[in-house]
Amino acid sequence: MYATKQRIYIYFDKTQKSMLCTFLRSFVGVCVKTNDNITVEDVLYKFLDEQEYYLKINSSRFPFLEEYLSDDKFLSETKEYIKACKKYYDYKRAQAPIIAKQKEFEKKKRKFLQEVKMSKETPTKKQIYYYEKLCKRYNIEKKDVESMSRLDMRDEIDKILNEYSRNSINID
Repeated sequence: MYATKQRIYIYFDKTQKSMLCTFLRSFVGVCVKTNDNITVEDVLYKFLDEQEYYLKINSSRFPFLEEYLSDDKFLSETKEYIKACKKYYDYKRAQAPIIAKQKEFEKKKRKFLQEVKMSKETPTKKQIYYYEKLCKRYNIEKKDVESMSRLDMRDEIDKILNEYSRNSINID
């Protein structure tokens, strides 16, 4: 897509070319998201219809396009760029499951590293206080807090909460 972008629209200045290419890329993205089977020609005609409409009502983002909309060179370059954009979005859609798996892996990795870090730290004062209150509330014998890590304390608190919340549900 970037190689195509460098070859096309040499008759526009940098700003015009950039604006048009950015708009076309997002326009193609929207068209592809709404309709998977849309063709390059359909996107091109949709773009041209939209531009002609906005030029008629004097509200176009691209007033400089008025003289180029019927030019064969402009149409072929636009078609080529739309084709490159469509290929980019198709590739991106094909990569979506791989990226999702990668994100899930990174999430698990962060969680694991956080637990490793917690296993080496001492419990916080809040954890200790909460643990003691839970033990007092449910009449549980307290374990030695000094020998526990932050991770152990978290797991112990979760264990108490899960065990006694299930029991309280069964009673009701």
